[in-house]
Formats: sequence, C-alpha cells, structure tokens
Amino acid sequence: MQGVIQAVRSHGNVLKYMVLQRIHIREPIVQPYLFSHFKSVSSARLEEHGFESTTILDILKAKGKSDDGSWLWCTTDDTVYDAVKSMTQHNVGALVVVKPGEQNSIAGIITERDYLRKIIVQGRSSKSTKVGDIMTEENKLITVTPDTKVLKAMQLMTDNRIRHIPVINDKKMIGMVSIGDVVRAVVSEHREELNRLNAYIQGGY
Repeated sequence: MQGVIQAVRSHGNVLKYMVLQRIHIREPIVQPYLFSHFKSVSSARLEEHGFESTTILDILKAKGKSDDGSWLWCTTDDTVYDAVKSMTQHNVGALVVVKPGEQNSIAGIITERDYLRKIIVQGRSSKSTKVGDIMTEENKLITVTPDTKVLKAMQLMTDNRIRHIPVINDKKMIGMVSIGDVVRAVVSEHREELNRLNAYIQGGY
C-alpha cells in the first residue's frame, strides 16, 4: 500500500511537470515570466484551493449519512456469527464494537481478519463465541478524527495493515472509512489539481 501512496504522489508531480513543459514548448520566449508568474500566482491559488487538504469529514459528507458507516456496530455480547452475518449483509469488512446499551461507548472493533484467525483457524464455534472474546480492544484501536487529512489516514492504514478505520469525535463514533474511500479521495484531489493547472495554462485564472 506504501507503493500506492508513492504512486499517487508521483503521479501528481508528473502531471505538474507535463503542464509546465507545455509552457516551455509553446512559448519559449516568455517562459521566465510565466514560470515566475506561475509560482507566485498559481501556487497561491492552488494553496487556496487546498491541495492535499481533503479531510475524513469531507469523505463522510460525500458518502452521505446512509453510507457513512456510523451505524456499523455490534455489541460485545453479540455472537461472532451474528457480527459476520451483519458484515456480509452490508458488504463491509469490519464492525465497531460497543458495550451493551452504550452505543456511543466504543469497546473495540471486529474484522474479517479476527474471524479468520481466531475462529476459523482455531476451530472455534462462531455461534457460541462472543464478539468481546475475539475483538481488537479499544486500547489497541487505530482511529482518526473528522479533521484528519486523507493522506494521514492512508498512512495509518498502510503502516498498521488495516483496511477500515473508525472516525471518532469526542469519544463517539461518527463513521467508518475504508482504504478504498481514502484512495479514491486522493486520486480525485490529484485530478482536480491537474484541472486547475490546465485551466491556469488556458487562461482560466
């Protein structure tokens, strides 16, 4: 996944280089002026647009309330079978675990990996094992906040080899994002940057 991050960043740098090369080829005489003007004006405007500033909150808003994952939870007393069934029904790979009767109090997270390693491999029964017995506990939980930058979230997921990460605000879960969500957001942001660069070159700014 580290390669994905590097590729996305490298892609953005290549796009910038290609656009600047178009300036050099089309107008070699005014190149010095355009380069200095580009650095002073275009860079400021790109910064104003907030390149690489997309946050987790932006992703949740784009997904919408019905898809933000804030409802993807189970309790410590639920059976692993019911938890896995819920994952399958909603086509997700993880559920946040809460204490019974305390939906906003996070106890941990259960993932497909937990099920495979702690139930299937060990030959345990998913119908008689409680979620609380195999979940990743809260003190080991990797989370992000609504203000976390997307690239930071991607790095956390890559470093910890996880594909889903809960979004926590004031110790309350407000959503869930996947590695697919963050990769799409990064690619979209780089695409938007290229469009802004092209608009600048064509006189859009």
